Amino acid sequence: MRTVRTAIESDAQHCAAIYAPFVRDTWISFETTPPDQHEMLHRMRSAHIWLVAEDVQGQVVGYAYGSRHREREAYAKSVDVTVYVEAEHSRQGFGKALYEALLPSLKNNGFHAAFAGIALPNNSSVSLHEHMGFCPVGVYREVGWKLEGWRDVGWWQRLL
Repeated sequence: MRTVRTAIESDAQHCAAIYAPFVRDTWISFETTPPDQHEMLHRMRSAHIWLVAEDVQGQVVGYAYGSRHREREAYAKSVDVTVYVEAEHSRQGFGKALYEALLPSLKNNGFHAAFAGIALPNNSSVSLHEHMGFCPVGVYREVGWKLEGWRDVGWWQRLL
């Protein structure tokens, strides 16, 4: 059984721990220094919605959120979405469960379109997003330098 709930302040430490390996060891995140729990709490507070997934023992094993898409006012009804799940819990439905809760919540809060940027290649993330109804809209070629190579970012969109 997967539980998805709104994040609380004490989840910041767990979210930072989940995110850190993606920053340190992969190009999935374009950050190069993992944020600590204080920075993660700041991000949680500035997101439109931040959810966490718990395993059967009640441990936070993943999170998803919706944040500002762009600065300009006309983008106000668009939102960027992100999901991260601990590697040992991947492919167990946590990402899907998080998006099944996040996307309707964003719609209920007046958002119209959700966008997801995926550092490529990342077949698991592409599969999840397409399963959730996202469609590819384009690729930024060689937009980031990480782990000794240029990385592409694909963009997916879903109307809410």
